Amino acid sequence: MTYDGVVIGGGVMGSAIALRLAQAGQRVVVLEKAIPGAEASSAAGGILGPQMEGEQDDPLFRLALASRDAYPAFASELRELSGVDVGWRRCGLMRTCAAGEDAGPLEARHAWQRRAGLLIETLTGDEVRRLEPALSPSIERALHFPDEAVVEPRKLAEALPLAAQSAGAAFRRAQVKGILTADGRAAGVEVEDGRILAGAVIVAAGAWTSKVEGCGLPNDAVRPVRGQMASLRGAGPSLSRVVFTSRGYLVPRADGTVIAGSTMEEAGFEKRVTAGGLARILGNAAETLPGLAHAEVTATWSGLRPCPKDGLPLIGAGSLPGLFLASGHHRNGILLTPETARLLAKAVVDGHDPEDLAPFSPLRFAR
Repeated sequence: MTYDGVVIGGGVMGSAIALRLAQAGQRVVVLEKAIPGAEASSAAGGILGPQMEGEQDDPLFRLALASRDAYPAFASELRELSGVDVGWRRCGLMRTCAAGEDAGPLEARHAWQRRAGLLIETLTGDEVRRLEPALSPSIERALHFPDEAVVEPRKLAEALPLAAQSAGAAFRRAQVKGILTADGRAAGVEVEDGRILAGAVIVAAGAWTSKVEGCGLPNDAVRPVRGQMASLRGAGPSLSRVVFTSRGYLVPRADGTVIAGSTMEEAGFEKRVTAGGLARILGNAAETLPGLAHAEVTATWSGLRPCPKDGLPLIGAGSLPGLFLASGHHRNGILLTPETARLLAKAVVDGHDPEDLAPFSPLRFAR
């Protein structure tokens, strides 16, 4: 059988692209070496925070903002297709500043986002604790982003393959050996037990993207950056909003669990959880929300973020006709999933990238 498209990688990005391609009438198969969504997709915090992450009003910020705003309809669609509630909530987010910390970056962010017409507030320490009484008295001010939201990554990673399959996409466990070419274009994928032919090949392999033979990228175009995390429970008064500090973040879940993260480590493909990493995460958690010092640590884990060499994701047509990439989303893979899937699927169906993808073209790295 020859498919219209074969997607390498069954995380949220690959599964969402498969969903959109199947909905466009394409015969598509997703190849995943393990369980779909078991890598960075499930290890994420699930923060939908473009205003918190954005350094300036640029194409990446606008892509992230559009993707955040697409999430309510996206979550509703996934619930209908898969029966899974992905836990989307517009809970808001605070970026705090403690005594002795430089408030300059917060002031600069407030200024440009107000000029851009976005909802953002500067809070005094007292105003912070009126909204979140359990936070530390050492917090002197904060930026408040009321429009930021959260989603539960593991639920999202569960829902997307189910939704894609309900739309007609196939999933197959396979170890990809390389991309096949014929007549100067991508023609499918070689796996350990044969070949899968397709009119288009979409590489959505996360931190492993540069390792896919034939992807046309240098080895350092996308590299892994390890992030360790922990979940805590039973700390008494908790949070209603996501809270960022200069050293990490806390994400409240609907069941009362608090997710604490995260490290940023150049550790190659090593996924170990370390004592030093947890010490930093848990120390920041207890300092920010003192009640967490008495909480039970219910789980620890790590994931490998796909970090692009120049800070921009790789989305769009690759170095061969019929080859497309969707990778390098780094800390914002969950956030950018809806818009990346929409735009990449359009590129595959149309045979060329939409204008919105020009800043993210993988051709800037093509060998």
